[in-house]
Formats: sequence, C-alpha cells, structure tokens
Amino acid sequence: MTKIMVTATKATLLGLVLMANSSLAQVEVKVNALEVKLTGRAHVQFNTTSVDSEKVPSSLFVVRSARLTVEIKVTDFVSGKIQPDYSTDGFRLEDAYMDLNFHPAFIVRMGQFKRGFDFFGLESLRRNLVVERDGVIRGFDVCSGVGRICSYSRFTEELEFSDRDIGLGVGGVLDQFVWSASVTNGEGANKKDKNDSKSFSGRLELWPNSDTRIGANIGGHDFVNETTGQDNDYAYAFGADVNWGSYDGGWHVQAGITAGDNWRNLDSSGDPSTFVTTQAILAYRFPLRGTDLLDGVVPLGRVSWGDPNTDSSNDDGILFTPGVILYFSGLNRFAMNADIYSPGAGQTEWSFKAQMYLAF
Repeated sequence: MTKIMVTATKATLLGLVLMANSSLAQVEVKVNALEVKLTGRAHVQFNTTSVDSEKVPSSLFVVRSARLTVEIKVTDFVSGKIQPDYSTDGFRLEDAYMDLNFHPAFIVRMGQFKRGFDFFGLESLRRNLVVERDGVIRGFDVCSGVGRICSYSRFTEELEFSDRDIGLGVGGVLDQFVWSASVTNGEGANKKDKNDSKSFSGRLELWPNSDTRIGANIGGHDFVNETTGQDNDYAYAFGADVNWGSYDGGWHVQAGITAGDNWRNLDSSGDPSTFVTTQAILAYRFPLRGTDLLDGVVPLGRVSWGDPNTDSSNDDGILFTPGVILYFSGLNRFAMNADIYSPGAGQTEWSFKAQMYLAF
C-alpha cells in the first residue's frame, strides 16, 4: 500500500490558488510518479412548465448537478477517472474507469464511461450550449416509446445508444482521425445486466482542422422483448454529425441526424418502430472588452425534430430553443433557455430554464 503525505506551505497554497483561477480551471497535484487532477462543478437550475397539473409544480429550483472529479495518472501506461454526482434526485456514479495507454492511437478502457455514439451525448455538460440536452418540459409526455418529447437527445439517451454504460472500450487518435468502439452491458449507468447479450457502439471522427469535427456512428442495443419474451433481441441505430466553430468566439454550429429502431415502441409482433431525429444549434459568441464582469455573451438557437414511428402520422414533434449565455470567466456562466415543443397533434407546451454554472 502506498501512502501519500502532502505538507501545505504558503508557496504551495499560493500555487494552488493561482492554478484554480487560471483559464484551465483545474488544480493539479503531483507526487512522484502519481498525478492527480481535481475538477468540479455545480449547476443550479430554475425551471417552469406550461403544463397545468396539480402533480407538477409550475416552477421550482433544483440542484441539477454537483460533481467533484478526480483524474489519476499512475504511470504513462495506467490512468483513470472517478466522478460521483449529486443532484436533487440523489447520488449516483457517473464515470469510474481505468485506461491502459498502449499508444495514442490505441487506448483500452474498462469501467463505466460514455459510449462513443453521437456528438451531443459525448459533449460535456460543462460546455453544452443548451441548458438541457433533451429540452424536457415537466409533465409533458407525448413521444411514443421514449416518453417526454421527441427531441434528438431524448431518442439517443432513452434508447441506450448514447450516454454512460458499463463495459470495455477501445479508441485513440491517429493523425486527423479519432475512433472509438465499445462492448457494454446495455443497461446504462449503475445498472446490472439483465441478459447474456451485450450492446456495442462505434464512432469515427475526422478533424480536418481545429474548429471542425465530422463524425459518423453506429450502435447495437440488446434488449428484452416484452412482446415476444425473447431476452436477446437487438435494435440498431446509426447517425452522423458535425461540429464547426469554437466556444471561445465567433460562429458555432452543431448539427446531427440519427435513425434506427425504437425498441421501446413495439408492434403486436414484437417488432420495433423506426425512428428518425435531427438537430441543429447555431450560436455566436460576442467577446466583451473593457469590463471585469463578463467575458462574453452568446445568443443561440436550437431546432430539434423527431419522429418515433415513421409508419405513423402526426406523432412527430419539433422543439425550438432560443437562449442566451453570459460568460463570466472560463466555464463559469449563467444561461437562459425557452424550450418550446410543438407536437404533430395536440397543444404546444413550453418551459423556461435559467441555470448557474460554477466550474473549477
């Protein structure tokens, strides 16, 4: 067992303070061959809903996420990450994995981590341009199979093609290409497997320059078919996306499309319906000079459309999200969104969200 003792001097404390307030927004501690990087965040949100229901409060404050992340480098070959999370819904584990770094082009990862699928799911909440990936409107449940609203991230996350899972992954960077592949339980984060089958995902990205990422992905999800009783059925999805621009200034465009099997929406024979969804976000960052209060202002807009069953009519919907972000320093910011959802049939509903992002 290795014991680590840290003696804090004035110089050490000053160094930590200076690093914590730098643009990197991180604290690094090095002890012999062991490197530890500590980062954290707290997201507190106020949101409303237009849904008129006695069971759904019209407005509320929530702790959306509070995380303290530890990244560890044991040697050049062995590293890992542990990331617990607290929210109003309770405690949960986000990331917990070990990496074996054979080569920058070939890294093996085992544990709980994000599957390599769509760009929106892979992007950290610390950087997301919109407050909620899926544009949730509390109390509004109209999308066949996946529930809530038919938005891009609602499909990819609820159908378990993106977001975190437990398993084995490989990937790396080779010239202008970034690749990843994984085999996982298929049940999502912090859940035991229900069968002997495994899910898989694969993603390939091309980075022609520092401001452009072009990606393609495919996924296969094993599930228990509640209609036929089979416990090893598979659903498939594929997609493509592009990210152009920078978070630091100027225009920023993010867009993606995904289609596949909506395995949560089965017909009488046990066959899943086919879903299609697409999304685009357009933003522009105006830098602010001559003030110590703000670093920049970002007006933005999102359009997200989804159809849970291409063989049915009037069950699709479109989400509009106008918003603005006020950047204070680094990733510390305050954002406001209005999520407006118009279903193919039925009444339009909306939600206003304001969220504080504290990051170090």
